[in-house]
Amino acid sequence: MYDTYIIETRKGAAGIVVRDGHGFRFFAATQDFYGLEGQVFGSPKEAETAALRHIGSVRKLPKAPRGDDVALQWSS
Repeated sequence: MYDTYIIETRKGAAGIVVRDGHGFRFFAATQDFYGLEGQVFGSPKEAETAALRHIGSVRKLPKAPRGDDVALQWSS
């Protein structure tokens, strides 16, 4: 059994889990997964499931308006 695993989702690498006592501690690869940072899971599979569930719950930020839209907003 290994002590370190890479956790991936459809968005790419979520992070790694490293054996920590009787569990696996999560270290996020990107800010999308910072919410899982430091959590301990019973297995790498549990960490993967949590990452998939987490990415499903992360909302996308709205797109920034185009430059001409910003000018219109400030002109009124």
